Amino acid sequence: MSENRLTAETSPYLLQHKDNPVHWWPWGPAAFEEARRTGKPVLLSVGYAACHWCHVMAHESFEDPMVAGLMNDLFVNIKVDREERPDVDQIYMGALYQLGEPGGWPLTMFLDGEGAPFWGGTYFPKTARYGRPGFTDVLQQVSQVYRESPEKIRQNREAILSRLAAAARPEGRVTIGLKELDKAASQISQLFDRVHGGLRGAPKFPQSGLLELMWRAGGRTGDEALRATAAFTLNRMCEGGIYDHLGGGFARYSVDEFWLVPHFEKMLYDNALLLELLALAHEETGDPLFLARARETVGWLKREMTTPEGAFSASLDADSEGHEGRFYVWTKREIEAVLGAADAAYFGDFYDVSAEGNWEASVILNRTKAGDVAEADEAQLAPMREKLLAERGKRVRPGLDDKVLADWNGLMIAALARSGAFLGEADWVEMAARAFAAVCRLMEKNGRLGHAWRDGRLLFPGLASDLAAIARAAVALHEATGETAYLQKAEAFLEALEAHHADPATGAYFLTADDADALVVRPLSTMDEALPNYNAVAADTLVRVAALTGRGDLSERADRILTALSGTVAANAIAHGALLNAIGTRLSLAEIVVVGTEHERFAQAALRLPFPDRVVIRAGAAADLPPGSLARAQAEAAPAAGAAFICRDGRCSLPVTDPDGLKAALDAGAGQNGGFAPA
Repeated sequence: MSENRLTAETSPYLLQHKDNPVHWWPWGPAAFEEARRTGKPVLLSVGYAACHWCHVMAHESFEDPMVAGLMNDLFVNIKVDREERPDVDQIYMGALYQLGEPGGWPLTMFLDGEGAPFWGGTYFPKTARYGRPGFTDVLQQVSQVYRESPEKIRQNREAILSRLAAAARPEGRVTIGLKELDKAASQISQLFDRVHGGLRGAPKFPQSGLLELMWRAGGRTGDEALRATAAFTLNRMCEGGIYDHLGGGFARYSVDEFWLVPHFEKMLYDNALLLELLALAHEETGDPLFLARARETVGWLKREMTTPEGAFSASLDADSEGHEGRFYVWTKREIEAVLGAADAAYFGDFYDVSAEGNWEASVILNRTKAGDVAEADEAQLAPMREKLLAERGKRVRPGLDDKVLADWNGLMIAALARSGAFLGEADWVEMAARAFAAVCRLMEKNGRLGHAWRDGRLLFPGLASDLAAIARAAVALHEATGETAYLQKAEAFLEALEAHHADPATGAYFLTADDADALVVRPLSTMDEALPNYNAVAADTLVRVAALTGRGDLSERADRILTALSGTVAANAIAHGALLNAIGTRLSLAEIVVVGTEHERFAQAALRLPFPDRVVIRAGAAADLPPGSLARAQAEAAPAAGAAFICRDGRCSLPVTDPDGLKAALDAGAGQNGGFAPA
């Protein structure tokens, strides 16, 4: 056969390439059988639907009959959606790092007929420029070396595979306690830009895991500078061009150090992680900006990202009409045409509007120079934003990648449930519950999850990241609603994770299941990438479910993961924010136990306390508490109407009989304790 084979796929990214003259194969055994049959190497191209440079390479090369002809003659060509197959992406991105190259998408790797990588890169222009070799030259040279120098190919392949295997092995075990966490947070905070926020330099990513690390450490230590650094970074993002000031939601990153020019795609996971931070920052600072951005982001989620089934879509493209950012940018004249001259001038003073523009002769709306905006000005600006949003809605929209990813949905469901209960936004919790029901209805099979669903097709079995994130979501919904069915779901998904993903050699989890199709290596990662590392999400969730159920075996699993990975974490703290936060949960989690006939009144007060370091356990009576609960004996003597106990470090507080006293009791019980020593 010699045709493009992507027509039958459901991934929006793969369907973007179904009409290319390249004879694309989807990832699978058939493509590698063809490579072995023909003796050709494999060209693997990995990208995603919202990726601007993926589109550039497609327009320049994959849509060009001459380039496609070279690809078809010399290679078996495989196209992969990295969001649909993060396991494949992780392996070959890791291989690129082992070649000493920086990562990014599109990822372009060259493999042998067994799937072993021997060379690669990212974006290649059609002809040499930007300091990069031309793609047509690369194709011919790689093909020639593959034919004429098999020994060189073998050496490259074996070296890369050996390094990949070594990179997956933890680096030993060390003790990490709260003091070490606080020290790491302090050291990382010194790397943050004091003028613009975020890690110094460009590009700038939200780095939600590191912001959470500083936030937690600031609360433990009383070091106001740590939380101030995190809040300042959030403020700069909220006012910068990385935020969509008309439609809500954050773009994936800023290409500059000012948060002005975004890489315009919007991803579900970034907005989930930032939503939790915005909720915490608003509660701590009282700044209405953070609450407004949280509400606007949820508005965007509801308006543009919710599927008919009730789950959440993956992303919005950076491009429309073939141009990056066209949907989002304005000219001064366009704004005047919508608002009129007087209102446009008023609006422009706040949103950096000028005739010359601030990016490629256009205006990216931002408020980085506006300073604090008074409540009266906010009220006057709101209808102007609504008019501009309505006008923008008439433009050609960026592409929506409406596939449902279990792990990304899990992060957003947890964020909605946690933040909604915390801020008193009941409709957010309802959105979370609908999405959770949709994911389970569409993606659960025999107690396990698939990874991606679209158009009635499920990619199964799923990944460790799916089970961990949906278990996390179930815990958040259980706390927010008190419904035991969610807790039972969390336990079931954690059991599936243990049964199909546990690595007996390290104690951590493989990304892929034991019955998934074999890859050249079975990926096991510890570092945060675009998402928090799945081992960290699993460990954090295990700790919480152990507290909610009294199951010591789950706590032991969390300890197994965290001790196994402690050496790796200590050696590179900045890449392991999520694991550091999971250790923080294990060491400082407060169990807020509410009992009595009016226990829900206490539960609602407990849910208004910061969620990173607490879990809310409801019981009508002491006998309803989990076996082995620290509070069980004390709860038997509690007032029948209701009381709360705060338990941590093996002991519980005296009964709190007034819900308004919970915060003071929680603060009084906070303290330092031990760490994770080698087992």
